[in-house]
Amino acid sequence: MRRTILIAAVSGAAVLFWIAAAVTLHASWAMASALARAAPLAEIGPHPQSTIVYDRNNHPAFTFYVEQRIDVPLDRISPHMIDALLSVEDRRFYSHHGLDGARIVQAAWRNWRAGRILEGGSTLTQQLARFEQLTPRRTFTRKLQEAAIAVRLEERYTKAEILAAYLNAVYFGDGYYGVEAASRGYFGKSAAALEPHEAALLAALVRSPSGDSPSVAPDRALARRNLVLRLMRDNARLSEAEYRRAVALPLRAAKAAGEPAGSSSDCGRYYEEEVRRQLVAHFGGRQVLRGGLRVHTGYDPQMQCAAEASIARRIGQIARGHKQARDLEASLVALDPTSGEVRALVGGRDFQATSYNRATQARRQPGSAFKPIIYAAALERGMAPATILHHLDEPIMTEQGPWLPAGEHEQNDYSLRTALKISSNRAAAQLLQQVGISQATYYAQRLGIESRLPDVPSLALGTGGVTLLELTSAYAVFANEGTAVAPHLITGVEDGNGVPVWTDVPSRHQAVTPATAFLMSSMLADVITSGTATAARTAGFKLPAAGKTGTADDYKDAWFIGYTPHLVAGVWFGLDKPAPIMTRGFAAVVAVPAWADFMKTATAGDRPDWFQPPPDVVKVAICRTSGMLATDACRHGWTGIDYAQAGLTEMPGVAVGTTGHTRAAPPSASTVYEDYFPIGSAPTEPCPIHHDAAAADGLSGALGTTDAGGTSVSPTAQPIAYRGSPSIVRRVVGADGRVTWVIRNQ
Repeated sequence: MRRTILIAAVSGAAVLFWIAAAVTLHASWAMASALARAAPLAEIGPHPQSTIVYDRNNHPAFTFYVEQRIDVPLDRISPHMIDALLSVEDRRFYSHHGLDGARIVQAAWRNWRAGRILEGGSTLTQQLARFEQLTPRRTFTRKLQEAAIAVRLEERYTKAEILAAYLNAVYFGDGYYGVEAASRGYFGKSAAALEPHEAALLAALVRSPSGDSPSVAPDRALARRNLVLRLMRDNARLSEAEYRRAVALPLRAAKAAGEPAGSSSDCGRYYEEEVRRQLVAHFGGRQVLRGGLRVHTGYDPQMQCAAEASIARRIGQIARGHKQARDLEASLVALDPTSGEVRALVGGRDFQATSYNRATQARRQPGSAFKPIIYAAALERGMAPATILHHLDEPIMTEQGPWLPAGEHEQNDYSLRTALKISSNRAAAQLLQQVGISQATYYAQRLGIESRLPDVPSLALGTGGVTLLELTSAYAVFANEGTAVAPHLITGVEDGNGVPVWTDVPSRHQAVTPATAFLMSSMLADVITSGTATAARTAGFKLPAAGKTGTADDYKDAWFIGYTPHLVAGVWFGLDKPAPIMTRGFAAVVAVPAWADFMKTATAGDRPDWFQPPPDVVKVAICRTSGMLATDACRHGWTGIDYAQAGLTEMPGVAVGTTGHTRAAPPSASTVYEDYFPIGSAPTEPCPIHHDAAAADGLSGALGTTDAGGTSVSPTAQPIAYRGSPSIVRRVVGADGRVTWVIRNQ
């Protein structure tokens, strides 16, 4: 019996031995086979990289991606991050060769006791193998492949290369792949700047990035973070004092608005989308989303947030008082006039509601905001701010018949300066006739208006649709000494290695002369100081500035474009389906307050400087009565000629009457005023009226006894009419219709 039992035992042992041997042999063969198949798979390949958009200060502002990932070398990752990761995921990383036997046994024991898989015992190298080549399904075959690839990775790469690849590949939750994207996303800083408590949180997320995310389960995330900190202390990666300081800190610091990518700020969505659209058009969507481009822009985060806040406040104010404005939209563009770089771009009240960009895509009628283009064309053709437009009550003949524009401020005679300041429609219409529609559209194109403009007299009133970006860049020409620079958001693009792949050099040309640019700024400054845009001063904006309001027909659009020497900003308000914004919704009421609100923040700290006249512009003292060079006698306030009858009812800076009403100038009205002229267009003859009057000690003696042809005239004839302009003075006639004297044309 014993012999039988012994034989049976020996036989059973032999069977077990051979079974074990067979299993071992199979496992060895399987491992060898897996290792052979793993060789071509053990490759650390490139991952999709986020395209990073930088602001004007070279700080990351936006990212475009399939996977939000930004690869960085190991020396640009905080040592605290490495300590935290190894403490919780792979303490023996530097001593094993891809597989940690002790950890595998420990994991197997815990899983057997629990009756289910609690942990896999994988090293960082195994996890990297899974990221690179395998699925996350937990099967024996997959674990065998993972182990085999890990061994091959350790043979092919250094520990530093494996660690860097892991940190750039691992998912940290909330859409962040890799430690750099996660660090920027969660903390608004680069991975190199991570502190112990921040690094511990990221390391804690590796096990369950979705379940332990601070945005999903903040309490669980905090507990896991503190566990990692404790492990760092136990592994001598933190001192006791450092540990206590770290666990006492909140989960993550709040970030200020306008911080780089991943911040809590919602500013800049329209700017971001416009950059994305341009990049896709140039490089294609795949390269933008996966290629890791580095895009440099003129974006100013603080200015952008100020722009959005100003627009939102003004829409709210208008909507509260006018129910029909509940769907009111608005846009804003701010740019640097010298570089053409767009600093801020607001395309509407709510990007989430619609990405339609009303600053770059909508073409609306600018109303009187178009008038400066016509005035600039007039100055280019030899006129001056003091040039007087006469007979503005006479209709303009069109193909449809006589046309006389209506307006809030209309008289028969205006100087260019005053007409622009008060926004006379009739003056603009007549000026367009003198300049010519083709010349006006030519200069509009030179100034940056690319939209097609109608060939009609009403173009003077801004009936041609333009975009806000176009019109704002046109005003930038006046702020840039007459040089037009194409507006642009992107200044340059590099690939992931820093090699330039697109340098955006904007087109640049002299659109108008420096003299014209200066004179336009001088006249447009009057609009803010004492014209239709004085609401900017009422709103508290104090810096020297120039600009023009624009109100489209039936109050459907309200514009204001204004500038300092260093910043040009334009705002537009209206409804997407054109309709009146509000009763008497002039731009001065609707748009100017928003512009002023924005500019107060955007120019905070700027010095109060202004443009200097170029060498070919002179400031000349002019006699209001004759339009010629003022003499000492003119300065004595001689007011013998009735200003109203003389057609001088509205000269720069002083209103002295209404056409058709006979009254003398008030005693406080100065007979002499000063204005700028381009050299060659300024009056060159001294005023003969006051000089002669003073010399003869009375008007009758000043009138002389002969006309220009030597004909005798009455010495008592009183002048009642004045013909000409400050540039060309023709004659003064007496009450009897005879010439009193002739002033020679210059």
